[in-house]
Amino acid sequence: MGAALVWCPFPDIESARAAADTLLDEGLIACANILGTIESRFVWEGARASGTETAVLFKTTAERLDDVVERLGELHPYDTPAILGWRVDEAHPATLAWLTGAVSG
Repeated sequence: MGAALVWCPFPDIESARAAADTLLDEGLIACANILGTIESRFVWEGARASGTETAVLFKTTAERLDDVVERLGELHPYDTPAILGWRVDEAHPATLAWLTGAVSG
């Protein structure tokens, strides 16, 4: 079993906290690092836009990565959220043990 990370910006800290708490309660993640306010610059519906969002990095196991991505899509307040997940190439053995113990399934 390996580690995985999921990056996802939210419109505000309240929605970020709510999603993190739900994923923790459901045993899908071991940790959510709510990184704070970020400036986002992007193209949306053919036009350049910008705004502020709250960045979150979720820590889970490689086995539960797909479940976290799917559940975040259900929880997220945006119609088209930016949810990006990847399996980690290397992780410290203690980190893997913690993730495995904290994430169910």
